[in-house]
Amino acid sequence: MAALRNCSFIPQRWVVVLMAFFGLFNAYSMRICLSIAITQMVQPSIGSVEYVDDTCPDYHNNDNTTINNNNDTDIDGQLYDWSEYTQGIILSSFYWGYLLTNLPGGVIAERFGGKHTLGLGILSTAVLTILTPSCVIWGGSTALVYLRVLMGFCEGATYPAISVLLSQWVPQNERSKAGSVAFSGAPLGTIFGMTASGLILQYSAGTGWPMVFYFFGGVGIVNFFLNSMLCYNKPTEHPFISEAETKLLKKQLKHTHESVPPTPWRHILTSLPVWALMVATIGNSWGFLTICSDMPKYMSSVLKFSVRENGYFSSLPYLCMWLTSCLASWLSDRLISGGAASISAVRKIGCTIASLGPGVFVVAVSYAGCDGFLAVAMLTIGMALMGCAISSILINALDLGPNYAGTIMGLANGISTLSGIVSPYVVGVITPNQTISEWRAVFWIVFAFFVVSNAFYLVYGSGELQEWNDPKFLKKERRLADSADVKKESELLAVESQFTDHVEP
Repeated sequence: MAALRNCSFIPQRWVVVLMAFFGLFNAYSMRICLSIAITQMVQPSIGSVEYVDDTCPDYHNNDNTTINNNNDTDIDGQLYDWSEYTQGIILSSFYWGYLLTNLPGGVIAERFGGKHTLGLGILSTAVLTILTPSCVIWGGSTALVYLRVLMGFCEGATYPAISVLLSQWVPQNERSKAGSVAFSGAPLGTIFGMTASGLILQYSAGTGWPMVFYFFGGVGIVNFFLNSMLCYNKPTEHPFISEAETKLLKKQLKHTHESVPPTPWRHILTSLPVWALMVATIGNSWGFLTICSDMPKYMSSVLKFSVRENGYFSSLPYLCMWLTSCLASWLSDRLISGGAASISAVRKIGCTIASLGPGVFVVAVSYAGCDGFLAVAMLTIGMALMGCAISSILINALDLGPNYAGTIMGLANGISTLSGIVSPYVVGVITPNQTISEWRAVFWIVFAFFVVSNAFYLVYGSGELQEWNDPKFLKKERRLADSADVKKESELLAVESQFTDHVEP
């Protein structure tokens, strides 16, 4: 601890932002590693019908650097015979549990602090990740589904907890940059998860897919201990924050209060800007989670990439997404602080770029046919543009109500989790034969979600602070309600008294 006190000259708000980044980084790497590992856990699908000009040739059959699927066995000696439908259920099951804890996680984080909510979620997910191979051997696909539900349940509070931390630590003029750093843990964690999984599978002689889960679970446990030592809920709880930074945060975090009234559920649930944020998050999540969960299958089953290429090429779009998010966050803060554009305008522009751009280029992937590198290029451009969502949609909860950022993020991210539940199932149903035309339908659905959700956000979205964030407003409203109740009760007593006097003999 003494060594940490010597680092008090480092802005501690950025240490907290960095720990939020690593929390999300680990959450996504543990979540995504199954999407790569499953390509080497199951038997390759063989369609029962010949498709002309709709399937791609496998150029890697004689590639000595590629793992041959015929020799890939699980640690019991057999590949698992899981249909595309079953794989869709497995990949979507994570979000069944994830849906349940987003909103409660936000409320808990607001009450007890984002540090513990985030840290305990990562620790429990890490333990379950390590147990994944044993679970598969013991109970097959059914046991894996239950395990993934539990993992989702443990991870559900991640985004709300990070939103609470940012609301307690980050001033408005740094909000886009800090949010971009913290929430970029999602694309960078995905990159790390996909690339490291591909490398582990390549060099594990076909029987080492369990090492994928042991590795990422171990990294998650390390992250938990770092979070426990370096992260704090509020500046007032930090033992060695500098006096200058304390004064700065106290002055600039004027809309985030130490003591706030209970969650104003009626105001939040009837707020059009909150609903616009939820709709935009649903559309963005459908696209992101479809690509995140199922693009490795497209590259493996349709484009016939080797496991090593799959890891690399599946990761590239997320690297570009991160780079774009850095540029977009810097530009967003510059426009807002310089008065060139309002917060609402900046958020809506970012949402539009993050929706229409990926929608168009994801559809273009299917029209690239069997040209794998053109398909990767289209996907990379689309995902790069999706990086603008980090400094628009993901930050918007802090704009609307920083005192209740965890609850708002829990609502938005929780409802958008339905995308993660339904999307893999839809993909599994639509793509039983893994053909280009089947996947083209999947990508057009993604496009539709992007367009419709963005249109709703453009009409009803906002970046302005909502009046119900102010404790004074809520207390005044409560006093008026109490006064109205007292007045109404007095009037009823007066009427009752008159009636009693009238009927007395």
